[in-house]
Amino acid sequence: MRRFFDPRAYRVVLFDQRNCGRSLPPAADPRTDLSTLTTQSLVGDMERLRAHLAVDGWLLLGGSWGSTLALAYAEAHPEAVTELVLFGVTTGRHSEMDSTFRGGLAQFFPQQWDELVAALPEAERGGGADIVAAYARLLASPDAEVRRHAAEAWCTWESATPKLPPTMGLARRFLDPDFAYAFARIVTHVVSHDAWLDDEELLRGAHVLAETPVTLVNGRFDFQAPLGNAWELKRVLPQAELVIVDDAGHSGSDALDAAIVRALDGYAACC
Repeated sequence: MRRFFDPRAYRVVLFDQRNCGRSLPPAADPRTDLSTLTTQSLVGDMERLRAHLAVDGWLLLGGSWGSTLALAYAEAHPEAVTELVLFGVTTGRHSEMDSTFRGGLAQFFPQQWDELVAALPEAERGGGADIVAAYARLLASPDAEVRRHAAEAWCTWESATPKLPPTMGLARRFLDPDFAYAFARIVTHVVSHDAWLDDEELLRGAHVLAETPVTLVNGRFDFQAPLGNAWELKRVLPQAELVIVDDAGHSGSDALDAAIVRALDGYAACC
C-alpha cells in the first residue's frame, strides 16, 4: 500500500485495524473478544490517530472493505478529508455482503460454494440458514480442530473469488493458519452484523462529500466488489471520477495499480 504513494509528495500513514496485523489483542487468539470491533469504533480509531499525529486533513485510500471504512469515516468527518481514492469499491449495502458471503456468487462459483456449505455440520445447512453466522459460531468453538477446519473452509471460499481464473484450494496468504483464522474470524464477525450499517446508509449520506474530490477505480470483472457498486456511488457523487480497468478482478492487476498511482500523483500535483 505504501508504494502507491510518492514519498516526495506524501506523508504516508498506514495502520493495522483493531485485532489485525500488529494491533493487540490479535484475532488470531480465540480468547480475544471482538465485541468492540465495529465500523463505528474503527472510525473513532482513525479520528484519534489523525488527532494524535496532528494531521489537519488527509487523503484516504482504501480498497474493498477499506473503501467502505474510508467512506464511513469521510461521511462522519468530511472536514478532515481532502480527497478519496477508493478501489474495489464496496459501500456497505447489505446486498453487497449477501452477494459475496450468502450465496450470491454461487452461480459463478457453484463448486466452491457447495464445498463451503458441505464443510458445515449437517444441522447448519438447512434452508434459510445464515452461512456467515454458522461459520462465526464454528470459529468461536472451544475445539481447536473445529476452529481450524472452519477457517480453512472459509478461506478456501475467499480464495476462489478474487482471481480469474479462480484459485483452486487455499490462496498463498492463507497458508499461515494464524492469519487464516484471524481473517475468517474478523470477516464473519463484520458480515454477520452487516457491518453495523443500515442498508444503503453510506449511499444516502454521501451528499456531505459533494465538494470532495473522489476517484473510484474498479476492475470490470471484480466479483467481490462488482463494478455496479462504484457506479451507484458515482450516481450520488457526480463529481467523482470513475476509472474502469478492463483486465482486473478483485485481486487487482498492473493496470489497476497504475490507475491508483495516477490518481494519487494527480492529487499530489494539484496541492
